[in-house]
Amino acid sequence: MYFDIIAKIVAERTGCDVADVKPDSKFSELGIDSLDTVELLMNLEDEIGIEIELDQKVETVDDLDKFIESIQE
Repeated sequence: MYFDIIAKIVAERTGCDVADVKPDSKFSELGIDSLDTVELLMNLEDEIGIEIELDQKVETVDDLDKFIESIQE
């Protein structure tokens, strides 16, 4: 549900093409480190209008998408 927004922000941060960001793409493989993850989450919060308190490890774009969906319920 939030995949497209996550992919867009990842592409902006890394300079890769948004089409290269897949659900099973690992953040580490995309060049996203822990500091980038914090900034990515802040950008996501601004974009979707909810507060995200990441309380579990997310390794892939799909993991993050599913986590955001779970906190929306």
